[in-house]
Amino acid sequence: MATELGPVTGMRSRRLLGLAIERLREEPVLALQGPRTVGKSTLLAELARAHGVPVVDLDDPAVRSAARTDPGAFVEGPAPVCIDEYQHVPEVLDAIKAQLNRDLRPGRFVIAGSTSYEALPIAAQSLTGRLHLLPVWPLSQGEVEGVRENLVQALLADPAGALPSGAVSSTTREQYVARATAGGMPIPLARGTQRARDRWFDDYVALVLERDVRELSNVRRREQLPALLRRLAAQTGQVLNVASAAGEVGMDRTTAAGYLRLLEAVFLLRRLPAWGTTLRRRAAGAPKLHVLDSGVAARLLRLAPERLARRDPTSLSQLGHLLETFVVGELLKQASWLEDEIVLAGHWRTHDGDEVDLVLERGDGGVVAFEVKAAARVPTAELRHLRKLRDALGKRFLAGIALHTGAHAYRAEDRLHVLPIDRVWTPV
Repeated sequence: MATELGPVTGMRSRRLLGLAIERLREEPVLALQGPRTVGKSTLLAELARAHGVPVVDLDDPAVRSAARTDPGAFVEGPAPVCIDEYQHVPEVLDAIKAQLNRDLRPGRFVIAGSTSYEALPIAAQSLTGRLHLLPVWPLSQGEVEGVRENLVQALLADPAGALPSGAVSSTTREQYVARATAGGMPIPLARGTQRARDRWFDDYVALVLERDVRELSNVRRREQLPALLRRLAAQTGQVLNVASAAGEVGMDRTTAAGYLRLLEAVFLLRRLPAWGTTLRRRAAGAPKLHVLDSGVAARLLRLAPERLARRDPTSLSQLGHLLETFVVGELLKQASWLEDEIVLAGHWRTHDGDEVDLVLERGDGGVVAFEVKAAARVPTAELRHLRKLRDALGKRFLAGIALHTGAHAYRAEDRLHVLPIDRVWTPV
């Protein structure tokens, strides 16, 4: 896998490092949050090293026990005080708040956690309004390859300049399958065999369900949680249907909806909200569901590369959904790095059957839209959904991009373009 995906020989410096340093100059508390093992601790260590301060690791049982006894002692010291896996001892947030009551200067604290801050009990959310959340996602394909990809930034700034025609891709369908099934988690990417990666994914999911979910909530039907996760994972890249997943595991909808929120809180799943629900009152309001990492999705669904290489209808459908999750994830990672643009992200789907996989909206209302195609060709008829969104938005529509597994990039018509998927991580 390392040959196909580029060298993965340890944790690379993350694209977020510069942005984190900049935000720390402006915010009293910076909170890094994201899945386990994606590099939050490495990023936190880099920030600490840049400022010459230590890291308090609350994943260490001895440190965790001491912090519970005297949380105030662990939030003192030279700034920024850096605390890893803070969710294990939520009391440190109260201690941080007490410090901020006396001194609200920027750059006081950096905290990192594998649980969504918003999912903590209300009593633990003592820093709301005083901290800035910075998501840390799995490695992007550019980070894997060691290149600085910037397609989203370029499209939002200057769509015409970001989309030259004529580029030819050499990436094969099989290589796209390999990337999507590998995902962006650093540890499995560094493993040399599919069996070793699969073993890691299985252990990772079990750990998150058994440890992180249980820390958040007393799950009464814990034995059904893995089955519910698999049923929800089967909806990746599709409109969320909680009732269907609940029925398949013999669970009532209300309970399943609560467990879905827990699975989102520990960064296994993510909802992509509906966008443009006021646009001519035609848009449907249901979110789409994505497994946060496409490698985790592939393993949960037992979608090995050789299975996705088949050309039967079931395999083609599964590849389409997994590829959408993979590409949407890559685009959202790039959106999360933007320093100046305020981006609203969602999917557009109408009651008339139109559907656009991802819509990114600038602060001034300008829109870039994406559709992901598993096919190597994009006939003109396949652009109809992007075309309808363009016509509905008028001048607000900056560009519509159909991303496909073929070789060619070209302008199809006014503000509509066809690009190979690998242009997402090719520097513009």
